[in-house]
Amino acid sequence: MAERRREPGPSERAPFGGGETFERAADTEPPTDRTLAGATADETYERGLAVRRAVLGDAHVDRALGAVTDLDREFQAYITRAAWGEIWARPGLARHTRHLVTIGMLAALGRQEELAMHIRATVNTGVTLDEVKEVLMQVAVYAGVPAANAAFATAKRTLIESGALAQPDIVSNRSPSDRGA
Repeated sequence: MAERRREPGPSERAPFGGGETFERAADTEPPTDRTLAGATADETYERGLAVRRAVLGDAHVDRALGAVTDLDREFQAYITRAAWGEIWARPGLARHTRHLVTIGMLAALGRQEELAMHIRATVNTGVTLDEVKEVLMQVAVYAGVPAANAAFATAKRTLIESGALAQPDIVSNRSPSDRGA
Protein backbone atom coordinates (compact mmCIF):
# COMPACT_ATOMS: atom_id res chain seq x y z
CA MET A 1 0.00 0.00 0.00
CA ALA A 2 1.40 3.39 -0.97
CA GLU A 3 2.09 5.87 1.79
CA ARG A 4 -0.46 8.67 1.80
CA ARG A 5 1.13 12.04 1.19
CA ARG A 6 0.24 14.86 3.59
CA GLU A 7 -1.28 17.99 2.04
CA PRO A 8 0.75 21.13 2.74
CA GLY A 9 -0.78 23.54 5.24
CA PRO A 10 -1.66 27.15 4.35
CA SER A 11 1.75 28.44 5.40
CA GLU A 12 3.52 25.84 3.25
CA ARG A 13 1.69 26.43 -0.03
CA ALA A 14 3.17 28.57 -2.75
CA PRO A 15 1.25 31.82 -3.25
CA PHE A 16 -1.16 31.85 -6.19
CA GLY A 17 0.17 28.60 -7.62
CA GLY A 18 3.81 29.59 -7.98
CA GLY A 19 6.75 31.38 -6.49
CA GLU A 20 8.40 30.87 -3.16
CA THR A 21 6.67 29.37 -0.18
CA PHE A 22 5.22 31.82 2.33
CA GLU A 23 7.26 31.67 5.51
CA ARG A 24 5.45 32.67 8.66
CA ALA A 25 6.97 35.48 10.66
CA ALA A 26 8.61 34.45 13.91
CA ASP A 27 6.18 36.58 15.94
CA THR A 28 3.28 34.25 15.21
CA GLU A 29 2.61 31.05 17.03
CA PRO A 30 0.85 29.41 14.11
CA PRO A 31 -2.26 27.53 15.14
CA THR A 32 -3.42 24.90 12.74
CA ASP A 33 -6.84 25.09 11.15
CA ARG A 34 -7.81 22.10 13.30
CA THR A 35 -6.85 23.78 16.57
CA LEU A 36 -8.88 26.83 15.63
CA ALA A 37 -11.94 24.87 14.55
CA GLY A 38 -11.93 22.37 17.41
CA ALA A 39 -11.24 24.73 20.30
CA THR A 40 -13.62 25.28 23.17
CA ALA A 41 -14.79 28.80 24.02
CA ASP A 42 -12.40 28.81 26.99
CA GLU A 43 -9.47 27.72 24.79
CA THR A 44 -10.35 30.36 22.20
CA TYR A 45 -10.53 32.99 24.96
CA GLU A 46 -7.13 31.97 26.37
CA ARG A 47 -5.55 31.94 22.89
CA GLY A 48 -7.14 35.34 22.23
CA LEU A 49 -5.88 36.75 25.50
CA ALA A 50 -2.34 35.65 24.64
CA VAL A 51 -2.52 37.24 21.15
CA ARG A 52 -4.15 40.40 22.53
CA ARG A 53 -1.34 40.74 25.09
CA ALA A 54 1.32 40.09 22.45
CA VAL A 55 -0.07 42.79 20.15
CA LEU A 56 -1.37 45.45 22.54
CA GLY A 57 0.90 44.79 25.52
CA ASP A 58 0.19 43.57 29.02
CA ALA A 59 -0.37 47.07 30.44
CA HIS A 60 -3.13 47.88 27.95
CA VAL A 61 -4.88 44.53 28.37
CA ASP A 62 -4.60 44.69 32.17
CA ARG A 63 -6.18 48.19 32.12
CA ALA A 64 -8.98 47.07 29.80
CA LEU A 65 -9.78 43.95 31.81
CA GLY A 66 -9.38 45.79 35.12
CA ALA A 67 -12.02 48.31 34.03
CA VAL A 68 -14.61 45.67 33.09
CA THR A 69 -18.07 46.22 34.56
CA ASP A 70 -21.34 44.34 34.41
CA LEU A 71 -22.15 46.42 31.34
CA ASP A 72 -19.18 45.36 29.18
CA ARG A 73 -17.96 42.03 30.69
CA GLU A 74 -19.55 39.95 27.93
CA PHE A 75 -18.32 42.36 25.26
CA GLN A 76 -14.72 42.11 26.49
CA ALA A 77 -14.97 38.31 26.49
CA TYR A 78 -16.48 38.42 22.99
CA ILE A 79 -13.74 40.58 21.46
CA THR A 80 -11.06 38.50 23.17
CA ARG A 81 -12.53 35.32 21.67
CA ALA A 82 -13.70 36.58 18.27
CA ALA A 83 -11.21 39.27 17.28
CA TRP A 84 -8.10 38.00 19.05
CA GLY A 85 -8.72 34.27 19.51
CA GLU A 86 -10.22 33.58 16.10
CA ILE A 87 -9.30 36.26 13.54
CA TRP A 88 -5.89 37.45 14.82
CA ALA A 89 -4.92 33.82 15.52
CA ARG A 90 -5.67 32.57 12.00
CA PRO A 91 -2.68 31.11 10.17
CA GLY A 92 -3.18 32.90 6.81
CA LEU A 93 -1.44 36.20 7.60
CA ALA A 94 1.61 37.00 9.70
CA ARG A 95 0.81 39.19 12.71
CA HIS A 96 2.81 42.08 11.20
CA THR A 97 0.73 41.99 8.01
CA ARG A 98 -2.52 41.65 9.94
CA HIS A 99 -1.56 44.72 11.95
CA LEU A 100 -0.91 46.79 8.81
CA VAL A 101 -4.31 45.78 7.45
CA THR A 102 -5.96 46.70 10.75
CA ILE A 103 -4.30 50.13 10.82
CA GLY A 104 -5.48 50.82 7.26
CA MET A 105 -9.06 49.77 8.00
CA LEU A 106 -9.27 51.78 11.23
CA ALA A 107 -7.90 54.83 9.41
CA ALA A 108 -10.35 54.40 6.50
CA LEU A 109 -13.27 54.02 8.92
CA GLY A 110 -12.23 57.05 10.98
CA ARG A 111 -11.91 55.05 14.22
CA GLN A 112 -9.30 57.37 15.72
CA GLU A 113 -9.30 55.99 19.29
CA GLU A 114 -8.76 52.42 18.10
CA LEU A 115 -6.23 53.65 15.53
CA ALA A 116 -4.21 55.36 18.27
CA MET A 117 -4.23 52.12 20.28
CA HIS A 118 -2.92 50.17 17.28
CA ILE A 119 -0.32 52.83 16.43
CA ARG A 120 1.01 52.48 20.01
CA ALA A 121 1.06 48.70 19.53
CA THR A 122 3.33 48.83 16.46
CA VAL A 123 6.28 48.52 18.83
CA ASN A 124 5.03 44.99 19.62
CA THR A 125 4.45 43.85 16.04
CA GLY A 126 7.46 45.32 14.27
CA VAL A 127 5.43 47.69 12.10
CA THR A 128 7.73 50.58 11.18
CA LEU A 129 7.10 54.30 10.88
CA ASP A 130 7.61 54.04 7.11
CA GLU A 131 5.05 51.22 6.87
CA VAL A 132 2.48 53.26 8.82
CA LYS A 133 3.14 56.18 6.48
CA GLU A 134 2.67 54.01 3.38
CA VAL A 135 -0.56 52.48 4.70
CA LEU A 136 -1.95 55.94 5.44
CA MET A 137 -0.94 57.15 1.96
CA GLN A 138 -2.89 54.18 0.58
CA VAL A 139 -5.85 55.25 2.72
CA ALA A 140 -5.69 58.72 1.15
CA VAL A 141 -6.18 57.27 -2.32
CA TYR A 142 -8.80 54.65 -1.54
CA ALA A 143 -10.71 56.10 1.43
CA GLY A 144 -10.17 59.81 0.88
CA VAL A 145 -7.83 62.58 1.92
CA PRO A 146 -9.94 63.63 4.95
CA ALA A 147 -9.73 60.10 6.40
CA ALA A 148 -5.98 59.96 5.83
CA ASN A 149 -5.48 63.48 7.18
CA ALA A 150 -7.24 62.56 10.42
CA ALA A 151 -5.29 59.30 10.62
CA PHE A 152 -1.94 61.06 10.06
CA ALA A 153 -2.84 63.53 12.84
CA THR A 154 -3.74 60.67 15.19
CA ALA A 155 -0.60 58.71 14.30
CA LYS A 156 1.64 61.77 14.70
CA ARG A 157 0.13 62.72 18.07
CA THR A 158 0.31 59.12 19.33
CA LEU A 159 3.91 58.60 18.20
CA ILE A 160 5.05 61.93 19.68
CA GLU A 161 3.32 61.10 22.99
CA SER A 162 5.04 57.70 23.08
CA GLY A 163 8.45 59.18 22.26
CA ALA A 164 8.72 57.24 18.99
CA LEU A 165 8.60 60.45 16.94
CA ALA A 166 10.32 63.75 17.71
CA GLN A 167 8.17 66.79 18.42
CA PRO A 168 8.37 69.06 15.34
CA ASP A 169 10.19 72.36 15.69
CA ILE A 170 7.38 74.69 14.63
CA VAL A 171 9.71 77.66 13.99
CA SER A 172 12.13 75.80 11.69
CA ASN A 173 9.27 74.09 9.82
CA ARG A 174 7.77 77.39 8.63
CA SER A 175 8.11 78.30 5.00
CA PRO A 176 10.60 81.07 4.02
CA SER A 177 7.73 83.51 3.38
CA ASP A 178 6.35 82.83 6.88
CA ARG A 179 9.77 83.62 8.40
CA GLY A 180 9.98 86.98 6.65
CA ALA A 181 12.59 85.82 4.12
